[in-house]
This record gives sequence, structure tokens and C-alpha cells, in this order.
Amino acid sequence: MSRENSVADAAGSRHRIDRWLWCARFHRSRALAAAAVSGGRVRVNGERAKPARGVAIGDRLDITLGPDTLTVIVLSLLSRRGPATEARASYEETTDSVLRRAVARERRQLERRSETAPPGRPDKRGRRAIRQLQGRG
Repeated sequence: MSRENSVADAAGSRHRIDRWLWCARFHRSRALAAAAVSGGRVRVNGERAKPARGVAIGDRLDITLGPDTLTVIVLSLLSRRGPATEARASYEETTDSVLRRAVARERRQLERRSETAPPGRPDKRGRRAIRQLQGRG
């Protein structure tokens, strides 16, 4: 299979959004991509979508990955999950999204720098408090 065959160029063709997210390497599995779409962490042209929703060339996707939200424009529809270079070429992140993520990354780095580490290992009481905060007991 050649690289030309791996990209669906027909303007009228559409792919399921969960499949496209997996092929474009936003998620490790198609099931995780479907769960993200069902959970409302992916929007297509500003609207909430279902995993079977079709995505076409030119659609604008707002994808929430962890603390960041990416806004990408679909440039091509991949027919398979290939190399990362092919996946990266299938979409373009908007400049607004790049700037927003850079500002958020800087803010997180500043917050991490301002936090002070505890003086040593926690004692038994401290470990119990940590487990309780984490919801494990």
C-alpha cells in the first residue's frame, strides 16, 4: 500500500470522528477516542459529537487532552494509523490554540516552581492523610 492510498482525497468522503482521532494519534486506541468523544471532550465545528459522527476535510475540532484544549483543522482523512509524520500532516493546529497552550504551559511551570516540597518523607499520620485526599482510604 503506497502513501497516496493511505489518504482519502475525495472531497465528499467522511470518516467516523473516533477513527480519525485514533489515526491522527490523539488517542492510543479507538476505544479511548470513542470514550473521549462520548464524554464531551471533542467538539466538531463547535457542536458536541457522538463517536459515529462524520468528520470531513475543513472541519474544526476542539479536542481536550488533559489540561489543554487543542483547536485543529482537518486537512486530510487517513485510511490507516500510520507514522506520526503522516498523522501530523493530516491536521493543522490554529495559531490561537498554539498560543493558548503555550501560556497555559508557562502558568503551570510557574505554579510548580512556587510550590515547596515537604521537608522529608511523611510519617504514618501524613501517609494516612495523603491516602484520604487521594480517595484511597
